[in-house]
Amino acid sequence: MNASSNTPENRLHRALLSLDGLSVGDAFGQSFFFVTPVTAENRLQGRFIPPPPWFYTDDTVMAKAIVRSLALHESIDTDWLAQAFAEEYRREPDRGYGGTARGILQAIGEGLPWQEASSRVFDGDGSCGNGGAMRAAPIGAYFADDLAKVISEARKSAAVTHAHEDGQTGAIAVALAAAWIVDQFDSAKPQSMRMIEFVLANLPQTETYWRLKKALTLPLELSPKTAALILGNGSQVVSSDTVPFCLWCTCRHLTDYPEALWQAVSVHGDMDTNSAIVGSLVSLATGRNGIPAEWLESREALKLQLTES
Repeated sequence: MNASSNTPENRLHRALLSLDGLSVGDAFGQSFFFVTPVTAENRLQGRFIPPPPWFYTDDTVMAKAIVRSLALHESIDTDWLAQAFAEEYRREPDRGYGGTARGILQAIGEGLPWQEASSRVFDGDGSCGNGGAMRAAPIGAYFADDLAKVISEARKSAAVTHAHEDGQTGAIAVALAAAWIVDQFDSAKPQSMRMIEFVLANLPQTETYWRLKKALTLPLELSPKTAALILGNGSQVVSSDTVPFCLWCTCRHLTDYPEALWQAVSVHGDMDTNSAIVGSLVSLATGRNGIPAEWLESREALKLQLTES
């Protein structure tokens, strides 16, 4: 793939491809939370996919709003996005939102400006959670030819709920990775860690940056479980504990969507978000045909409206 043709239609096509990869990954990972550890391990060892339907979480709900903003405004309109997030939360509050997100979105829905709602949590520091990262790849796919836009629009998309700089850094990292895949990935050439090197060269130096830098020292031959012990597996639900492993896992399986997701869930932790991030990136390298048709059919319908009602 490359970003040589950047009409709004082509940009949106790439964002939608990333959303497909994200939503299937999210729903796939989520399904492992509702079975016994023995059943989950049997599925992993035998590569038995979960029975359908696969229900997606707030990761996909918020990513859908991101893509709608891109379709309607050709940018991240933060005021519009905040209201879209709040409306979706009010409509379906049981999509797996964390406690902090619930408080922020409820406050926005009650009329508090998003700038105040996002900045007042954690004693005014704001959230450094992984929620900004989980929904950011479609932004990088959309603006792949414009690095400054990738960074600024990803930061804006996270800021609505994540006032903490590291929460925003996580979103920027994932968006940069998506842009690199669209604009620079070549399946005919060995890539190794070039994606992570590119991300680091353009990333703010917060905790996520330093943990991602550690990922460069881990060979791709290492087992994902060992890598997750070093980098984190999302169990802390913060950017620095989630994004580095997800980008490392993406590099390891950049041309194999199913294996990338099997490995993403194999480390446990925040399995839906890990799989959402990895899926949103790997799909940009494999194309939609790289996502198994059975997996797409197992995911519940997205019902994505790209025009104003």
